[in-house]
Amino acid sequence: MTAAAASDASRLSSGLVLAALGSIAFSGKAIIVKLAYRHDVDAVTLIMYRMLFALPLFVALAWWASRGKPPLARRDWLVVFGLGVTGYYLASFLDFLGLQYISASLERLILYLNPTLVLLIGVVAFGRRVTVRQFGAIAVSYAGILLVFGHEVRLEGADVPLGAALVFGSAVSYAIYLAYSGQVVARIGALRLTGLATTVACLLCIGQFFILRPVSAMAVAPEVLWLSVLNATLCTFAPVIMVMLAIERIGSTLTAQTGMIGPLSTIAMGVLILGEPFNGWIIAGTALVLVGVWMLARSPSPPARPMPAAAD
Repeated sequence: MTAAAASDASRLSSGLVLAALGSIAFSGKAIIVKLAYRHDVDAVTLIMYRMLFALPLFVALAWWASRGKPPLARRDWLVVFGLGVTGYYLASFLDFLGLQYISASLERLILYLNPTLVLLIGVVAFGRRVTVRQFGAIAVSYAGILLVFGHEVRLEGADVPLGAALVFGSAVSYAIYLAYSGQVVARIGALRLTGLATTVACLLCIGQFFILRPVSAMAVAPEVLWLSVLNATLCTFAPVIMVMLAIERIGSTLTAQTGMIGPLSTIAMGVLILGEPFNGWIIAGTALVLVGVWMLARSPSPPARPMPAAAD
């Protein structure tokens, strides 16, 4: 094997490992949130602690990615603020709220509809055309969600629709971020945008807590603090870096396809750690969602612009 071939093979293998680990780490967020809810904490407080511990990391990322680059124009700051609100603040808050009512498995499957939502936003907002194959992929994905949703309603009761609607709102919010961030990424840079937009979201989540809750509400069980540190580092900041490095090595398409391991890892952790059910309904629904996303990834479409890493 030549040196060039060995280098390419090394980049491919390391990129695949980073993409898989990043997807698994992102998926662990739902498990940590569900564990924290067992300690009598609400969504406003829990997301505040997640963002409080993540804030220094994303400020450092924004600073590092901005070195040697010109300062942002006023228009860019407004865009960064808007993307921070939709992509990280609103998406994260709705997700945390929804996890109070639905399983981690259903939450991850709903969030995995992001590619279909980005496609639909492109049709509505930018007049893009959708092929028959893409429509078929969307139908397959949503059939899988409906299958798991219907099963969970029968098991968990009346709160499941509310939780599913909140998590779906989170997916829509993040899809809006992805759909509108492409040209901003080209102008600002993916890491710089991720650092700045997530910093905005962190400040909003922290400010929201002090508006809605008394300072005394910061007194939580020690387990909540440790879980929040783990969430902020292992399941928020670390996967952002891993996914961005994976994209650099193997490209966004292969990174996204490798990310299909995410829902599977969430289901496995939900069963092993949370004691969530595992049955044929969940297997069938998950398979349909993954097949639909795979079909969408394989569908011919215009060249995709680079997307920033998720931090859901």
